[in-house]
Amino acid sequence: MDTIAHTEMIADEDALRPVTAEEKSWGWFAIFNVWANDIQSLFGYSLVASLFISYGVSGWTAFAALITAGLMVMFLVNLSGAAGEKYGIPYPVFARASMGTQGAKLPAVLRAVVAVFWYGVQVYFASTALALLIRSLTGITGGAEMLGLTAVDWLSFVLVWGFHIVIFWRGMGWVEGFLNIAGPFVYAVMIGLVVVLWIKSDGQLLSQAQTIFANPEGTWGTEFAGFVAIIGTMVAYFAAVMINFSDFSRYAKDKRAMVKGNLAGLPFNMILFSALALLTTAGAAVVYGEAIINPTEIVGRTDSVILGIIAAVTFFAATVGINLVANFIPAVNGIANLAPETIGFRKAGLITSGFALVIGGLWTAVISEIGISGFVNTLGATLAPLYGILVVDYYLIRRQKLNRDELYNMSGGAYHYGNGWHDNALVAFGIGAVFSVATVWVPALGALTGYAWIIGAALGGAIYWWRCK
Repeated sequence: MDTIAHTEMIADEDALRPVTAEEKSWGWFAIFNVWANDIQSLFGYSLVASLFISYGVSGWTAFAALITAGLMVMFLVNLSGAAGEKYGIPYPVFARASMGTQGAKLPAVLRAVVAVFWYGVQVYFASTALALLIRSLTGITGGAEMLGLTAVDWLSFVLVWGFHIVIFWRGMGWVEGFLNIAGPFVYAVMIGLVVVLWIKSDGQLLSQAQTIFANPEGTWGTEFAGFVAIIGTMVAYFAAVMINFSDFSRYAKDKRAMVKGNLAGLPFNMILFSALALLTTAGAAVVYGEAIINPTEIVGRTDSVILGIIAAVTFFAATVGINLVANFIPAVNGIANLAPETIGFRKAGLITSGFALVIGGLWTAVISEIGISGFVNTLGATLAPLYGILVVDYYLIRRQKLNRDELYNMSGGAYHYGNGWHDNALVAFGIGAVFSVATVWVPALGALTGYAWIIGAALGGAIYWWRCK
């Protein structure tokens, strides 16, 4: 390992320092499981199911859009993860090259804020699986509600929140082990659920999956518009992980392990998970007469205690897995980067958990009012310019060459830009973020909503390149 400034080394050994050669132990299967857990969460299922319903396209169109989105994300994370694998640095440190040693705190904070939001929401979705388990074992139903949740729901939420703290307190080794265990079991439960719905639908599930969500008055134009919108929403869903993928790629054994893990993890998991989500949602619509986007509710209606128990445990594990990978680690790194001399891994984790407790508890009462797609697209559009700036700086400006010692020099040096802030990056981010978020919320720009992330990333990167050149 290169010599690092002493003040930075004592800052936070777990969150920000470069990993050593011995710590670069993740093979392709560990990277594969990052995506398996990222895709397989309850929120991921609900998002995919809602896309089938919201855009009124045929099953094949939606399926093709989801696969295309998976391939795009694979390409984009290979770009953003290369520096982390090469230099062993996390995202908040990598961002210093383009944003400045102090300016990097802005994207780190934004990424952390988004991660904390996701973290709280995923805690809520994981708690629905535990609530299903409690109800399956006790038979308790109904009850008075507070903020849209019953006593069982609140108990489940607090227990799941505490479980996350136990896992992260044990360190990254436990996180990797948990991911490797949780990932494969989700597919077994989802396949079992499809079988149950197949039997209940008298074998009509496949035929219904193609047409049940389609708009009978739809045209080629509406199908294409839905295709683009689904791709845009799914890319926005992964926007946070695409930016900070160096937080994970730095643990990869080598570049080949990273690329192979992304290749196996993204297209494969997207194809299989999307197919199962499509069949399950269609089967529920056939059997129960309504489109249900939360699989725990579907399981609850099957009246199978055994399936309910197995599904609850599995969905719970999968959703905790994605929370640890996609939300908790980036939030911790971003918060630690604010005051690295005083905020360590565990302290940042407790801060993250505190905010998540509030956000997750308010999900059903406040955040869900804007809709799943609107929530995802807004967060993705906010982060999009940061991706464009990061990639343009690393590949076009610096030609994939960084000075790792200087990245940790907080008092001056190559990445300090005079006052610690890189004005070119700040201008590019501001313009790109305003316009990309506007495509989500300004009605006159509604036709561009599906392109929100692409517009933000391209605009941020182009303005940054133009000002730097």
